Amino acid sequence: MARTARDVLADAARALAPEGGANHLVPALAAGEAPREVISAFALEQHHVITADRRSFLHLAGRAAPLPAVAAYFSSLSLARGEDEALERLGALAAACGLDAAAVAAHEPRPACQAYPAYAAHLALGAEPADAVVALTANFAAWAGYCATVGRALRTHYGFDDRACAFFDFFAEPAPQAHEEALAAVRAGLDAGVLSERLAHRYGRLLQSYELMFWDGLAVP
Repeated sequence: MARTARDVLADAARALAPEGGANHLVPALAAGEAPREVISAFALEQHHVITADRRSFLHLAGRAAPLPAVAAYFSSLSLARGEDEALERLGALAAACGLDAAAVAAHEPRPACQAYPAYAAHLALGAEPADAVVALTANFAAWAGYCATVGRALRTHYGFDDRACAFFDFFAEPAPQAHEEALAAVRAGLDAGVLSERLAHRYGRLLQSYELMFWDGLAVP
């Protein structure tokens, strides 16, 4: 029986979901036990992550041109264009942390926090774009959960208002069409015979690991 796009994405989400307790910082934020400084570090590091990921997604869109559904996934409001909106919302979080443009520009990124976008750039250069769709979709499910938890925590324990938390709200509630775009992209990859679930899972496993490194890196000065 032929594999469907829905099967591929569901299996990846299940196989690549991080183990409970793997992320140490998000539960500490949820309990109000993490220092406020990690929120500032998040805003500073995400500025670099978002700008790098946007370039990677656009490069993947260009490489995926022969498969329009795959190219559309990477250039959509959910990814490349979504990063523009995310960056704008991030500015409100940075301001709420007392960070101005000069502070953002002066910040020196932490290696652990930038491993994720570095690997995303690696995928943009060499991975089959359809495989990257599967890997990223699985990772975004975990990221959305983290953002939902942190958004609630910042309001409850750290005194941040809705505007400051808008960045987390944006990712906690992905665009309604995001899953359909991912299904269409994976379906195109399957139909063209270019999608490798083995490689997609490899990429997804590494993305999830680098995601956890990002959160751990925020807690290390």
